[in-house]
This record gives sequence, C-alpha cells and structure tokens, in this order.
Amino acid sequence: MRLKLNTKIVLGFIIAVGVLLLTSAASWYCIQQLAYYTQRVEHTYQVLQGTANMRSNIRDAQSHIRSYLLLNDTAALTSFRRTLPEIHTNFELLRQLTLDNLNQQSRLDTLELATENEIAYLTTWTKRLPGTAAVRELILGDRDRQLQVRALLERVRQEEETLLLERRRRQDFFETTTPAAIVVSAVLAAIIVLWLFTKITREVRANEELQRELAYNNEQVAHRIRIIESLANKVVQGDYTVKISDQEQDSLGNLATALNHMTQTLDTSFTALENRNRELDQFAYVASHDLKAPLRGVVTVVKWIEDELSQELSPQMRQYLEMIKGRLNRLEDLINGLLAYARAGRTEQKLEEVSVGQLVQDITELVVPPTFRVETPTPLPTFVTDRLSLQQVFTNLMGNAAKYHHRPDGLLRISCRDLGECYEFRVQDDGPGIAPQFHQKVFLMFQTLRDRNSAESTGIGLSIVKRIVEEKKGTIHIESEEGKGAAFIFTWPK
Repeated sequence: MRLKLNTKIVLGFIIAVGVLLLTSAASWYCIQQLAYYTQRVEHTYQVLQGTANMRSNIRDAQSHIRSYLLLNDTAALTSFRRTLPEIHTNFELLRQLTLDNLNQQSRLDTLELATENEIAYLTTWTKRLPGTAAVRELILGDRDRQLQVRALLERVRQEEETLLLERRRRQDFFETTTPAAIVVSAVLAAIIVLWLFTKITREVRANEELQRELAYNNEQVAHRIRIIESLANKVVQGDYTVKISDQEQDSLGNLATALNHMTQTLDTSFTALENRNRELDQFAYVASHDLKAPLRGVVTVVKWIEDELSQELSPQMRQYLEMIKGRLNRLEDLINGLLAYARAGRTEQKLEEVSVGQLVQDITELVVPPTFRVETPTPLPTFVTDRLSLQQVFTNLMGNAAKYHHRPDGLLRISCRDLGECYEFRVQDDGPGIAPQFHQKVFLMFQTLRDRNSAESTGIGLSIVKRIVEEKKGTIHIESEEGKGAAFIFTWPK
C-alpha cells in the first residue's frame, strides 16, 4: 500500500509539474508576444516621428533660404547650415529603424537621392544676391523637389500607419490573452497543490509512528556513540585503561569490542614505551658521565704537559697540543649535544606566561655579539607556553645566525605573525645564506655547511630545534638563497 501511495504522489508531482510547465510556457509566450508587439508599436511611432522630423527639417531648410533672400539676413544662413546635420541625423535614424523592412529601405534610397538633390539646390542659393525676384525664382524652381520629398515621406508614413494598425491589433490580442493565461495557470496550480497536499498529508500521518520509533532508536544509538566518544577522549588524554560495556550484537557493539581491544593494546604498548624511554634517559646520563670522566682526564694531562714542560715543547708540539684540545672540546660538545637531543621534547613541560620580546632580549645578551644589531619589526606576543623549549629554539637559531655570519656587524630580525591557532616566528639574518639544495641537510644530525676548523660546530643544534618544534606539533622551514641571507620560519601553538 505504501509503495502504491508513493507512486501516486510521484505521478501526481509529474503531472503537476507538466501542467505547470505547459501553462507557464503559454503565459511566458503571451508575455513575450505582448512585450514584442508593444516594442514594435513603439518602434512604429519612432519611425512616424522620424518622418515628421524629416519633413520639418526640409521645410525649415527652405524657410531659412527664403529668409536670407527676402530679408538679407545672414543669421538665416547660419540656421540653414545648422539644419543640414539634423537632416542627415534624422535620415540615418530612419534608415536604422527600418532595416527590417525592405520596402521602406527602397523608399529611403529614393528619399536619400531626393533629399541630397534638394539640399544641393538650396545650397546654391546661399551664394545668390538677396531680393524679391530671387525668392520668387527659388519657390518656383523648388516646387517639384519639395513635392517629391513630401510624397516619398508620405509613402513611408502610410506604410508605417498600416504596420501600426496590425501591430496594435496583435498587441490588444495579447493584452487580453496574457491575464487569462496567468489566471488559468494559477487555478490549475491551486487545484494540483490541493490534491498533492491531501496525498502528502495522508503519507505524513502514516509516517508519524515510524518517526517516533526512529527517534527512540536514534536516542539509544546517540547514547552509545557518546559512550564511545567519551572513551576516545580519555584515550587522547592518555588513559588507556578504559573499557566499554556494550554487549549488543550490532555494528556499534562490534566497534565497542574493537575499541576495548585497541585500548588494551595501547596500554601495553605505551607501558613498554615508557620503560624504554626511562632506559634511554638512564643510558644518556650514564653515557655522558662515563664518557666525560676520561675526557676530563685527557684534558688535565694536556694541561699538565703545557704547564710542566712548557720550556721543552717545540712550536710544532705546541700546535699539536692545541689541535688535541680543540678535538677534545668538540668531543665534549658532541656528548652534550647528544644528551640534549635525547632529552629534547621529553622533559616535563612547565607552562608559564612568556613575553617573547623579553625572551629574545635575554637571549640576545647571551649568544649574540654586541657588534650585531637585533631588530623586531613586528610586536612579539605574550602567551602561556613552555618557556624552556621556546628559549632553546630561539637560542639555537639566533646563536647559529651570529656564529655563521660572514661579517662581525650582522643584522638579525625577529618577527611574528598570528595564524589563529598558532604563531609563526621568523628569525632572519643578512649573512651568507644557504643554497636551496642544503635546506633539508642542515636539519640532519652532525651536518654542518662550514669547515669544522673554521667554525666549531657539532651539527646537532638545528636537529634539536626541529625535534622540539615537531614535538609541539609545529613546522619549521628555511627561506634562503646563497649570498642573500637566511630566514628560519617556525610555527608554535598558542
């Protein structure tokens, strides 16, 4: 029964749309025809007005010549010359208005010749001496030309009058038909809408019970989904011991079982990961302590040699000892760098309000030579974040910019841009720059673009920066070309 009723409603909509389309098309056609014939009637009036203007212009032209010959009034000649462009303008207007009428175009061709002949004839009288005899001669000589022009204009007018009668008849017809078509369309539309309303009302009543049942089921499903969402939120917060007690044998029940297995697996995996991290921390501390002890011993022995055998050491031997001390210092920096890299991003975060402007100023005093200039072209924000991590990032970037600069009086610019959920910081220098092919290499461990003997570097600093930024869910990249300075751009969550 439901399928049959739905079919009836669909068929009813199809019939309704069909009838409405037909009646709307008829109404549209009537409106279009009414508009067309209204425009054509107006067009005919424009042609009639154009013929009247032409007749008036020709008459005025002769009148101005008569005034000149009769009264010796040179102002009449000026008026005559002013009338000539009006004659040409009105004639071109008539030509454009009758482009769709070949008969009228043919008459206008003849009219054009007659008009030009009349203008040429009248123009010759502008050079004649004024007098009564000249006026009489002008009128007698121009009679035939005037009659020809008037006859041609009259034929044009009669043709347009005939067209006007036909177009007014069609206009009146569509003025009557259009409202009738609109009324019929409205009545049919009302009848069809009432019929469809009756059918749809029955369908709605039949579906109300089904909707109540669906609402109850949806409420139950929503409740179970909220339980699953609560579990997911707790997992995001790091609680992997939660479980869902849903025993229903459906898709949501199967999902709950799968989520329970997932949380159990995650709990086991993260427990093992925490154990590995503790072991890694223990290894880092032990390795750094055990490696530094013999390192300090070797440094002490070198110092003893320099102090106690200073008189016996040759210049070559002193050079060798300096090389040993340099290598020992680099080894100590490598050990400290490895320990810092292992700790990066895994230390306990201490959130506090940080003024980035003050932080940059403090770091400038620590790692930037006094001969350098540090500018902040944009205001630097104050927000709550992990101060130690942000300080480590700025320290490494500003320290590297100063260390690898090719001049002792470089310029650093620290700027910031608010991106909504995070800030984008930019540390830019005017140093030697970094070629594009090395933009990714500088973030790798133990990678440096300078000779190790010309600038002491472990190649770990930028690796630590990248790790800290990525631990904060930020990004970092380089904008630089060789010889044009370098800019390190990183994002930091608010």
